[in-house]
Amino acid sequence: MFRFLEYLLIAGYIAVLLVISHWIGQQAYSWMPLEATAEAKKVDDLFSFLVSIGAFILLGLVGMMVYSVLFFRASKEDYSEGHPSRGDVRLEIIWTATPTLLVLWIAFQSFHIYQQLNILGLGQIVHLHLPSESANAAIVSDVPKPASETIDVFAKQWEWSFRYPNNVTSNELHLKVNRSIRLNMHAQDVIHGFYVPEFRLKQDIIPKRDIDIVLTPTRTGKYQLKDSQFSGTYFALMEADVYVESPEAYNQWLTQTASEPTTIKNQAVAEYIQPPKILFKSGWYTVVPTPSAVANERKVSNDT
Repeated sequence: MFRFLEYLLIAGYIAVLLVISHWIGQQAYSWMPLEATAEAKKVDDLFSFLVSIGAFILLGLVGMMVYSVLFFRASKEDYSEGHPSRGDVRLEIIWTATPTLLVLWIAFQSFHIYQQLNILGLGQIVHLHLPSESANAAIVSDVPKPASETIDVFAKQWEWSFRYPNNVTSNELHLKVNRSIRLNMHAQDVIHGFYVPEFRLKQDIIPKRDIDIVLTPTRTGKYQLKDSQFSGTYFALMEADVYVESPEAYNQWLTQTASEPTTIKNQAVAEYIQPPKILFKSGWYTVVPTPSAVANERKVSNDT
């Protein structure tokens, strides 16, 4: 009877742990930036599950330690050593098989999500000995429409620029909400990293390699694109505004931008031309930033 009550108490404690761990895992959604793409939901689901598992293990171990301290404390006069614990085959199998299966499941889910992010062109990097191969990833199942447009993304020290289907060039990335878009990314000098926290996408851009990402923005707003790789002295200034807007607002911006020249500002230039704030020069080599360029400039040729 006592053994049955003991098992019942353990089962009740595990049930409580499962409920609390699940609740903590649900709170993990609020720890991340707002989800702004369809792909972000898959990443956050996996993160929430990992938090739940971690909370269950932590609370279980702490609870067992507290229980042992309260009910199995040795008396003040007891200096004897504890009974040596011998190996239990069943226990060995449980605490070996359970973490192994859990880690394999997490690895499978991570790989499955990575496939669904539809990142193309990585086969050229991974399989350099087979340049003819291509890595075709699965398209996200809940994408409303296939990618109908491609925006070229150019990264260099230290600025982002974007070329749209009608050859409009800008230092702002504009995307249509609820429409899949393909970003064809190019690095012109060193390795850069395309990273928008709300998109849950962080992809390295390799020089002389075209990397494609298909994403589906689902929340309108203004976001910040950052360079996740250390690309040189002024890499912290390498940011760009990302706008997710309605198709109407997108088309209006595209038409307006195409009709007037715009200056692609390189913030690193302003930093570079400032007088040094130190008493001596280090002599370290610094890449000179590219001067600000004028995009969408219409050149008129005069025939004589």
